[in-house]
Amino acid sequence: MAYTRGNLAVQPKRKEEKNPLYREKTKVVTRRMVLPMQEKLLYMLTLSVFVLVAVTLIWRYVHIYDLNKQAQKLDAEIARDKKQIATYQMEKQTLEQLIPQKAKELGFVPPNEDTTIFVPKSGTSTDGDN
Repeated sequence: MAYTRGNLAVQPKRKEEKNPLYREKTKVVTRRMVLPMQEKLLYMLTLSVFVLVAVTLIWRYVHIYDLNKQAQKLDAEIARDKKQIATYQMEKQTLEQLIPQKAKELGFVPPNEDTTIFVPKSGTSTDGDN
């Protein structure tokens, strides 16, 4: 600070007037702290690990969902096939019961106990050439 006592060249500041020509403004500037490169890399690595774990979990859940859907589809197909087999067995039983009646209509007679039935062996001829 300047020496004012006894020196007339330096005068102390006067009180400000009511209407100054210019007004001094002070503006507070806050600077954002920039993250260092190593810290940015650490954050990116941590974020990528979290994303990788999340993607892995989601992929596993999708795979499990797909397997469950396939199992349900197979169960439905098995149930449908069992119903079809049951209808075919009923049809088979009704047709087996109609065989003797149809045979009588076509003129076949049931064999007697003393009647011999000749069944040739496979690969041999029935002409009597042997």
